[in-house]
Amino acid sequence: MDRIWDLVVRANPLLFDGPVAACAGLTRDGPDGLVLTWVRTTYRRYGLRRVPGATACVASLYTDVLQPTPDGRLLVGRMAASTAAAGRWQLPGGAVEPPVDGLPLDLAALRRNAARELAEETGVVHLPDELALWGVARGAYGSAGVLFLAPCRPAALLRERFADLTSAEQARGREPELDRIAFVGSLAGLARLGGPGADRADCLGPVVARYTAAAGLSPGSRAGG
Repeated sequence: MDRIWDLVVRANPLLFDGPVAACAGLTRDGPDGLVLTWVRTTYRRYGLRRVPGATACVASLYTDVLQPTPDGRLLVGRMAASTAAAGRWQLPGGAVEPPVDGLPLDLAALRRNAARELAEETGVVHLPDELALWGVARGAYGSAGVLFLAPCRPAALLRERFADLTSAEQARGREPELDRIAFVGSLAGLARLGGPGADRADCLGPVVARYTAAAGLSPGSRAGG
């Protein structure tokens, strides 16, 4: 694990080793509730996934934000070359940081994490309380993602906020976490991101499909976006 982490950092010195909160379990609490158990760890522990025969792989815990536009599309971003998932298309979001000073990792803390990630990656600012709990995603290695729905904003405004953030980061000599954003409103539009075989986060397709269905859009109604 340590050898793999050292190789990854050598290839990308901007990576750091946490701390990060990982998912230790997700169980039902009645018909509409979930109890999420978490542990404090560091990013190098995710390297166990690349160790043959490893049985103690760490499950990711992250928050994502569905940022819709009035015409029913969702903002997605492509991870920059300096990140651990370069080239991957995903919703704005990121790994959950452990709370400080003994504070609980509750729904309010997850909302704050989601709002901060959205602002850091896209320049779009919402108060945490403006984000509505939308769903929970499960992925490889038992990873858990808590998804929030943000208030609608026009695509032109979202592009402007992202351009402002990119310019500010480059002026500081830093590369933004996302090198590109796009707006998708159908699985057909999602399939065209970056051309054939584009790398996408596990939950992106199911989220787009569910959001489209909930919004009453037909599968091809946003094929151009």
